[in-house]
Amino acid sequence: MAESERETVRRLEQTILGLLQRRAPGASICPSDAARAAYEEDDDGWRALMEPARLAARHLVDGGEVEITQHGRPVAPGETRGPIRIRRAR
Repeated sequence: MAESERETVRRLEQTILGLLQRRAPGASICPSDAARAAYEEDDDGWRALMEPARLAARHLVDGGEVEITQHGRPVAPGETRGPIRIRRAR
């Protein structure tokens, strides 16, 4: 991964944590929430940040800071298929 990509993922990690901090305990966010918050333009360019946002969530799972959920249940990052949600680790 190039340095600029690593920096993008780090920025998204901080964005995810910041968004979750502003939500109630147990509340979750979509990776698109982080992508939109981190994208600085006012167009659909945030879509390019979706995969980096999912990668950032996986890094935060590895660090024990968040959980990735599907249908309200925690799932291992390697087992996800389709839409995910991110919430603080319990």
